[in-house]
Amino acid sequence: MSARTTTSGTVLIAVGGNALVLDGEAGSVERQLDRAADFAESIAELVEGGWTVVVTHGNGPQVGYILRRGELVAPDATIEGLPALPLWLAVADSQGGIGHMLALAIDSAVQRRGLENRAVAVLTHAEVDIDDPAFSAPTKPIGGQLTAEVARRRVAEEGWIVTEVAEDNYRRVVASPRPRTIIESEQIRALVGTDAIVIAAGGGGIPVVREKSGWRAVDAVIDKDRASALLATEIDVETLVLVTGVDEVYVDFNSPGRRALRNVGIEELRSHLASGQFPAGSMGPKVQSAIDFVEGGGGRAVITSIGKLSGALAGTDGTIVTADG
Repeated sequence: MSARTTTSGTVLIAVGGNALVLDGEAGSVERQLDRAADFAESIAELVEGGWTVVVTHGNGPQVGYILRRGELVAPDATIEGLPALPLWLAVADSQGGIGHMLALAIDSAVQRRGLENRAVAVLTHAEVDIDDPAFSAPTKPIGGQLTAEVARRRVAEEGWIVTEVAEDNYRRVVASPRPRTIIESEQIRALVGTDAIVIAAGGGGIPVVREKSGWRAVDAVIDKDRASALLATEIDVETLVLVTGVDEVYVDFNSPGRRALRNVGIEELRSHLASGQFPAGSMGPKVQSAIDFVEGGGGRAVITSIGKLSGALAGTDGTIVTADG
């Protein structure tokens, strides 16, 4: 990071799964470990500067790898006695794997600085409503591309819903319901109070629904930024940072007259969102999550790149969202 922060407090930093696997990369474990180490240095610097840090992360590439492995061995699964792999279990698997990589990297980085803080990865569940409209209209692509023949077989044998993404190329789509609460939020709050660096809500959390007999996991994908904003609200974090690939949020992004938003109020941001400035497939969820957090009582939300993290927390970089701008 370019500059040391001069303020402190509690901050939740939400990074995508592609923070460890860049678009187009093979995504080897070694490369993910290298990127985790780079990210850990940024977190350790914040801790050294007096910040109490919570980390949330995406898992898109990693869940894709897990599901793809299952698809590749599917023809032999019956012979080998391998159980079917539900999506919710792939989300749980990815939480554990990414949580391990980040925790070990962060522990190493803070130890090198002589700090006693330790990272704790929490396997996290997010409650969703089984009547959420998203379950009736799945839109979130997961897994690899399928031929028309394979897609028809998956639909017939496993009840998948698929969509054509290119000629004769199909992908499975699943629901992306809105999280209602993070089940472990009180336990996460307690850990934050011990100065632990908590890693939680990986991939948006494992989606579960409440039934009379208890909880049941369901196949769905929860938006990581929405879950991060919800967790930040539930544990009273002061600052929410949504990390993305650009330094700031822009309006008229694809035009010569594009304009960066530096300090913006939620009403102005909501107006830009309603006018179609932020597509649902890119900046839209981050902008909506920033609005939700501030509207829910959070102090400020910041949208920026990992390289501008320190400056954004100091108030000199990124897009800073507050109640009145």
